[in-house]
Amino acid sequence: MKKTLKYLGYLAIVLVLGVIALLLYVRMALPSVPVEDITIEYTQARIQRGEYLANTVTVCMDCHSVRDWSKFSAPPTPGTLGAGGDRFDQALGFPGVFYAKNVTPVGISRYTDGELYRVITSGVNKEGKAIFPIMPYSYYGKMDREDIYSIIAYLRNLPPIENEVPDSEPDFPMNFILNTLPAPADPHTQPPTNDQLAYGAYLTNAAGCMECHTNVENGQIIPELAFSGGREFGFPDGSMLRSTNITPHETGIGSWTERMFIVKFKMYADSSFVLPNVAPGEFNTIMPWTMYGKMKREDLAAIYAYLRTVKPIENRVEKFTPAQ
Repeated sequence: MKKTLKYLGYLAIVLVLGVIALLLYVRMALPSVPVEDITIEYTQARIQRGEYLANTVTVCMDCHSVRDWSKFSAPPTPGTLGAGGDRFDQALGFPGVFYAKNVTPVGISRYTDGELYRVITSGVNKEGKAIFPIMPYSYYGKMDREDIYSIIAYLRNLPPIENEVPDSEPDFPMNFILNTLPAPADPHTQPPTNDQLAYGAYLTNAAGCMECHTNVENGQIIPELAFSGGREFGFPDGSMLRSTNITPHETGIGSWTERMFIVKFKMYADSSFVLPNVAPGEFNTIMPWTMYGKMKREDLAAIYAYLRTVKPIENRVEKFTPAQ
Protein backbone atom coordinates (compact mmCIF):
# COMPACT_ATOMS: atom_id res chain seq x y z
CA MET A 1 0.00 0.00 0.00
CA LYS A 2 2.81 2.38 0.91
CA LYS A 3 4.57 1.57 -2.36
CA THR A 4 1.37 2.32 -4.32
CA LEU A 5 0.98 5.67 -2.56
CA LYS A 6 4.63 6.41 -3.27
CA TYR A 7 4.15 5.75 -7.00
CA LEU A 8 0.98 7.85 -7.05
CA GLY A 9 2.93 10.67 -5.41
CA TYR A 10 5.64 10.43 -8.07
CA LEU A 11 2.96 10.44 -10.78
CA ALA A 12 1.34 13.54 -9.30
CA ILE A 13 4.71 15.32 -9.24
CA VAL A 14 5.37 14.37 -12.88
CA LEU A 15 1.92 15.64 -13.91
CA VAL A 16 2.42 18.93 -12.06
CA LEU A 17 5.84 19.40 -13.63
CA GLY A 18 4.36 18.58 -17.05
CA VAL A 19 1.64 21.20 -16.65
CA ILE A 20 4.20 23.77 -15.50
CA ALA A 21 6.42 22.97 -18.48
CA LEU A 22 3.46 23.30 -20.87
CA LEU A 23 2.44 26.63 -19.37
CA LEU A 24 6.01 27.91 -19.59
CA TYR A 25 6.19 26.82 -23.23
CA VAL A 26 2.91 28.55 -24.09
CA ARG A 27 3.94 31.69 -22.21
CA MET A 28 7.57 31.90 -23.37
CA ALA A 29 7.77 30.18 -26.79
CA LEU A 30 4.44 31.19 -28.29
CA PRO A 31 3.26 32.83 -30.44
CA SER A 32 5.71 31.67 -33.08
CA VAL A 33 5.12 33.73 -36.23
CA PRO A 34 8.26 35.01 -37.98
CA VAL A 35 8.59 38.55 -39.32
CA GLU A 36 8.94 38.87 -43.09
CA ASP A 37 11.46 41.22 -44.64
CA ILE A 38 9.06 43.59 -46.40
CA THR A 39 9.66 47.09 -47.74
CA ILE A 40 6.55 48.81 -49.11
CA GLU A 41 6.57 51.64 -51.61
CA TYR A 42 4.04 54.19 -50.35
CA THR A 43 2.57 55.20 -53.71
CA GLN A 44 -0.42 57.51 -53.99
CA ALA A 45 -2.45 54.66 -55.50
CA ARG A 46 -1.70 52.46 -52.49
CA ILE A 47 -2.50 55.24 -50.02
CA GLN A 48 -5.86 55.88 -51.70
CA ARG A 49 -6.72 52.19 -51.80
CA GLY A 50 -5.70 51.86 -48.14
CA GLU A 51 -7.85 54.82 -47.17
CA TYR A 52 -10.85 53.23 -48.85
CA LEU A 53 -10.29 49.86 -47.19
CA ALA A 54 -9.47 51.15 -43.70
CA ASN A 55 -12.46 53.47 -43.58
CA THR A 56 -15.20 51.59 -45.44
CA VAL A 57 -14.40 47.85 -45.73
CA THR A 58 -12.02 46.60 -43.02
CA VAL A 59 -13.07 49.68 -40.99
CA CYS A 60 -9.82 49.81 -39.01
CA MET A 61 -10.72 53.36 -37.99
CA ASP A 62 -13.86 52.08 -36.27
CA CYS A 63 -11.86 50.84 -33.26
CA HIS A 64 -8.67 52.85 -33.72
CA SER A 65 -10.46 56.20 -33.25
CA VAL A 66 -12.58 57.70 -30.48
CA ARG A 67 -16.21 56.78 -31.19
CA ASP A 68 -18.98 59.21 -30.30
CA TRP A 69 -21.52 57.10 -28.39
CA SER A 70 -23.90 60.03 -28.08
CA LYS A 71 -24.74 59.46 -31.77
CA PHE A 72 -26.42 56.51 -33.46
CA SER A 73 -23.84 53.88 -34.52
CA ALA A 74 -21.11 55.83 -32.67
CA PRO A 75 -19.20 57.40 -35.61
CA PRO A 76 -15.51 58.29 -35.17
CA THR A 77 -15.00 61.67 -33.53
CA PRO A 78 -13.39 64.14 -35.97
CA GLY A 79 -9.71 64.70 -35.22
CA THR A 80 -9.18 61.28 -33.60
CA LEU A 81 -8.69 59.13 -36.71
CA GLY A 82 -6.21 56.39 -35.84
CA ALA A 83 -5.46 57.73 -32.35
CA GLY A 84 -6.71 54.57 -30.65
CA GLY A 85 -7.74 54.25 -27.03
CA ASP A 86 -11.01 52.36 -27.49
CA ARG A 87 -11.40 50.13 -24.40
CA PHE A 88 -12.89 46.63 -24.32
CA ASP A 89 -13.20 45.24 -20.79
CA GLN A 90 -15.07 42.88 -18.48
CA ALA A 91 -18.10 45.19 -18.40
CA LEU A 92 -18.51 44.45 -22.10
CA GLY A 93 -17.95 40.71 -21.65
CA PHE A 94 -14.26 40.52 -22.51
CA PRO A 95 -11.76 38.31 -20.60
CA GLY A 96 -9.55 41.19 -19.57
CA VAL A 97 -8.96 44.83 -20.47
CA PHE A 98 -7.95 45.44 -24.07
CA TYR A 99 -7.16 48.68 -25.89
CA ALA A 100 -7.04 49.63 -29.57
CA LYS A 101 -3.58 51.05 -30.18
CA ASN A 102 -2.55 54.35 -31.75
CA VAL A 103 -2.01 53.52 -35.46
CA THR A 104 -1.03 57.01 -36.60
CA PRO A 105 2.68 57.50 -37.42
CA VAL A 106 3.24 58.41 -33.75
CA GLY A 107 2.12 54.94 -32.66
CA ILE A 108 3.60 52.80 -35.44
CA SER A 109 6.85 54.56 -36.32
CA ARG A 110 8.85 51.94 -34.40
CA TYR A 111 7.38 49.15 -36.53
CA THR A 112 8.97 47.92 -39.74
CA ASP A 113 6.66 47.17 -42.67
CA GLY A 114 7.14 43.45 -42.02
CA GLU A 115 6.18 43.87 -38.37
CA LEU A 116 3.07 45.82 -39.32
CA TYR A 117 2.13 43.12 -41.81
CA ARG A 118 2.52 40.49 -39.07
CA VAL A 119 0.44 42.31 -36.46
CA ILE A 120 -2.37 43.04 -38.94
CA THR A 121 -2.53 39.55 -40.45
CA SER A 122 -1.35 37.31 -37.60
CA GLY A 123 -1.98 39.23 -34.39
CA VAL A 124 1.60 39.38 -33.11
CA ASN A 125 3.01 42.78 -32.13
CA LYS A 126 6.55 44.13 -32.42
CA GLU A 127 7.52 42.63 -29.07
CA GLY A 128 6.33 39.20 -30.21
CA LYS A 129 3.24 39.25 -27.99
CA ALA A 130 -0.17 38.04 -29.12
CA ILE A 131 -2.99 40.58 -29.33
CA PHE A 132 -6.60 39.77 -28.51
CA PRO A 133 -8.62 38.97 -31.66
CA ILE A 134 -11.10 41.82 -31.16
CA MET A 135 -9.09 42.94 -34.18
CA PRO A 136 -10.09 40.24 -36.66
CA TYR A 137 -6.58 39.45 -37.86
CA SER A 138 -7.57 35.93 -38.90
CA TYR A 139 -9.80 37.55 -41.56
CA TYR A 140 -7.19 40.13 -42.60
CA GLY A 141 -4.66 37.30 -42.93
CA LYS A 142 -6.73 35.92 -45.83
CA MET A 143 -6.70 39.19 -47.75
CA ASP A 144 -4.54 39.97 -50.75
CA ARG A 145 -1.04 41.09 -49.73
CA GLU A 146 -1.42 44.16 -51.92
CA ASP A 147 -4.50 45.26 -49.97
CA ILE A 148 -2.67 44.91 -46.65
CA TYR A 149 0.29 46.82 -48.11
CA SER A 150 -2.15 49.57 -49.12
CA ILE A 151 -3.56 49.76 -45.58
CA ILE A 152 -0.02 50.05 -44.21
CA ALA A 153 0.78 52.81 -46.71
CA TYR A 154 -2.35 54.68 -45.61
CA LEU A 155 -1.55 54.33 -41.91
CA ARG A 156 1.97 55.63 -42.50
CA ASN A 157 0.45 58.76 -44.03
CA LEU A 158 -2.21 59.54 -41.41
CA PRO A 159 -1.88 62.86 -39.58
CA PRO A 160 0.22 62.04 -36.48
CA ILE A 161 -1.66 62.22 -33.17
CA GLU A 162 -0.01 62.06 -29.75
CA ASN A 163 -2.01 59.59 -27.68
CA GLU A 164 -0.38 57.19 -25.24
CA VAL A 165 -2.53 54.06 -25.04
CA PRO A 166 -2.20 51.64 -22.08
CA ASP A 167 -1.11 48.05 -22.64
CA SER A 168 -3.82 45.40 -22.71
CA GLU A 169 -4.16 43.08 -19.69
CA PRO A 170 -5.84 39.71 -20.35
CA ASP A 171 -7.31 37.83 -17.39
CA PHE A 172 -6.32 34.28 -16.45
CA PRO A 173 -6.49 31.88 -18.29
CA MET A 174 -6.79 34.10 -21.38
CA ASN A 175 -3.24 35.34 -20.77
CA PHE A 176 -2.10 31.81 -21.68
CA ILE A 177 -4.77 30.93 -24.28
CA LEU A 178 -4.03 34.14 -26.17
CA ASN A 179 -0.56 32.94 -27.16
CA THR A 180 -2.00 29.90 -28.97
CA LEU A 181 -4.26 31.92 -31.30
CA PRO A 182 -1.93 33.67 -33.82
CA ALA A 183 -0.99 31.82 -37.01
CA PRO A 184 0.93 32.80 -40.14
CA ALA A 185 -1.08 34.72 -42.74
CA ASP A 186 -2.70 32.77 -45.57
CA PRO A 187 -3.14 35.51 -48.21
CA HIS A 188 -5.59 35.06 -51.08
CA THR A 189 -5.43 36.96 -54.34
CA GLN A 190 -8.29 39.43 -54.75
CA PRO A 191 -10.69 38.05 -57.38
CA PRO A 192 -11.55 40.25 -60.38
CA THR A 193 -14.50 42.55 -59.72
CA ASN A 194 -16.44 41.06 -62.63
CA ASP A 195 -16.49 37.71 -60.79
CA GLN A 196 -19.17 39.07 -58.49
CA LEU A 197 -19.62 36.06 -56.21
CA ALA A 198 -15.91 35.47 -55.63
CA TYR A 199 -15.32 39.20 -55.20
CA GLY A 200 -18.27 39.41 -52.80
CA ALA A 201 -16.86 36.55 -50.74
CA TYR A 202 -13.51 38.35 -50.59
CA LEU A 203 -15.11 41.60 -49.39
CA THR A 204 -17.34 39.80 -46.89
CA ASN A 205 -14.22 38.25 -45.34
CA ALA A 206 -12.35 41.59 -45.38
CA ALA A 207 -15.27 43.30 -43.64
CA GLY A 208 -15.42 40.56 -41.00
CA CYS A 209 -19.19 40.19 -41.40
CA MET A 210 -19.16 36.63 -40.06
CA GLU A 211 -17.42 37.67 -36.86
CA CYS A 212 -20.32 39.78 -35.56
CA HIS A 213 -23.19 38.10 -37.38
CA THR A 214 -22.53 34.59 -36.03
CA ASN A 215 -23.23 33.28 -32.56
CA VAL A 216 -20.37 32.02 -30.42
CA GLU A 217 -19.68 29.31 -27.88
CA ASN A 218 -16.90 29.90 -25.37
CA GLY A 219 -15.85 32.87 -27.45
CA GLN A 220 -15.50 30.80 -30.64
CA ILE A 221 -17.58 31.26 -33.79
CA ILE A 222 -20.04 28.40 -34.39
CA PRO A 223 -19.46 27.65 -38.13
CA GLU A 224 -22.82 25.88 -38.52
CA LEU A 225 -24.55 29.15 -37.61
CA ALA A 226 -22.55 31.38 -39.96
CA PHE A 227 -24.19 34.76 -40.64
CA SER A 228 -27.41 33.85 -38.80
CA GLY A 229 -26.95 36.55 -36.16
CA GLY A 230 -27.86 36.49 -32.50
CA ARG A 231 -24.39 37.21 -31.12
CA GLU A 232 -24.77 39.29 -27.98
CA PHE A 233 -22.93 42.53 -27.27
CA GLY A 234 -23.48 43.99 -23.83
CA PHE A 235 -23.38 47.68 -23.02
CA PRO A 236 -21.99 48.94 -19.69
CA ASP A 237 -25.47 49.96 -18.52
CA GLY A 238 -26.68 46.36 -18.79
CA SER A 239 -28.61 46.66 -22.07
CA MET A 240 -27.98 43.97 -24.67
CA LEU A 241 -27.51 44.28 -28.43
CA ARG A 242 -27.77 41.27 -30.75
CA SER A 243 -26.53 41.04 -34.32
CA THR A 244 -29.08 40.47 -37.08
CA ASN A 245 -29.54 37.42 -39.27
CA ILE A 246 -28.05 38.16 -42.71
CA THR A 247 -28.60 34.74 -44.29
CA PRO A 248 -31.13 34.49 -47.16
CA HIS A 249 -33.77 33.02 -44.82
CA GLU A 250 -37.06 34.91 -44.39
CA THR A 251 -35.99 35.68 -40.80
CA GLY A 252 -32.85 37.24 -42.28
CA ILE A 253 -32.52 39.11 -45.57
CA GLY A 254 -34.43 36.56 -47.63
CA SER A 255 -36.99 39.14 -48.77
CA TRP A 256 -34.44 41.88 -49.44
CA THR A 257 -33.68 42.99 -52.96
CA GLU A 258 -30.24 44.18 -53.96
CA ARG A 259 -31.56 47.74 -54.04
CA MET A 260 -32.97 47.46 -50.50
CA PHE A 261 -29.63 46.14 -49.25
CA ILE A 262 -27.62 48.96 -50.84
CA VAL A 263 -30.08 51.69 -49.78
CA LYS A 264 -29.93 50.44 -46.18
CA PHE A 265 -26.21 51.24 -46.13
CA LYS A 266 -26.22 54.31 -48.34
CA MET A 267 -28.82 56.19 -46.30
CA TYR A 268 -26.20 56.69 -43.57
CA ALA A 269 -23.71 58.15 -46.05
CA ASP A 270 -26.19 60.60 -47.54
CA SER A 271 -25.07 64.16 -46.84
CA SER A 272 -28.65 65.11 -45.91
CA PHE A 273 -28.91 62.39 -43.25
CA VAL A 274 -28.34 63.59 -39.67
CA LEU A 275 -27.39 60.90 -37.16
CA PRO A 276 -29.86 61.01 -34.26
CA ASN A 277 -28.65 61.61 -30.73
CA VAL A 278 -28.84 58.57 -28.44
CA ALA A 279 -29.16 58.87 -24.68
CA PRO A 280 -27.56 56.24 -22.40
CA GLY A 281 -29.82 53.19 -22.17
CA GLU A 282 -31.57 53.86 -25.49
CA PHE A 283 -31.13 51.61 -28.51
CA ASN A 284 -27.76 52.00 -30.18
CA THR A 285 -25.61 49.75 -32.32
CA ILE A 286 -21.93 48.91 -32.68
CA MET A 287 -22.49 48.48 -36.44
CA PRO A 288 -20.46 51.31 -38.06
CA TRP A 289 -23.16 52.24 -40.59
CA THR A 290 -21.59 55.60 -41.47
CA MET A 291 -18.36 53.85 -42.47
CA TYR A 292 -19.76 50.86 -44.38
CA GLY A 293 -22.23 53.26 -46.01
CA LYS A 294 -19.35 54.86 -47.91
CA MET A 295 -18.51 51.61 -49.64
CA LYS A 296 -18.87 51.60 -53.42
CA ARG A 297 -22.28 50.51 -54.65
CA GLU A 298 -20.74 47.72 -56.73
CA ASP A 299 -18.91 46.44 -53.66
CA LEU A 300 -22.10 46.39 -51.59
CA ALA A 301 -23.84 44.63 -54.48
CA ALA A 302 -21.11 41.98 -54.53
CA ILE A 303 -21.47 41.38 -50.78
CA TYR A 304 -25.25 41.08 -51.22
CA ALA A 305 -24.77 38.60 -54.08
CA TYR A 306 -22.47 36.47 -51.94
CA LEU A 307 -24.77 36.52 -48.90
CA ARG A 308 -27.58 35.23 -51.14
CA THR A 309 -25.51 32.05 -51.61
CA VAL A 310 -24.84 31.22 -47.94
CA LYS A 311 -26.90 28.63 -46.09
CA PRO A 312 -30.32 30.08 -45.10
CA ILE A 313 -30.80 29.66 -41.35
CA GLU A 314 -33.98 30.36 -39.41
CA ASN A 315 -33.23 32.71 -36.54
CA ARG A 316 -35.55 35.54 -35.61
CA VAL A 317 -33.43 37.91 -33.53
CA GLU A 318 -34.59 40.33 -30.86
CA LYS A 319 -32.11 43.10 -31.66
CA PHE A 320 -32.08 44.99 -28.39
CA THR A 321 -33.04 44.45 -24.79
CA PRO A 322 -32.87 47.50 -22.52
CA ALA A 323 -31.27 47.28 -19.09
CA GLN A 324 -33.58 45.90 -16.43
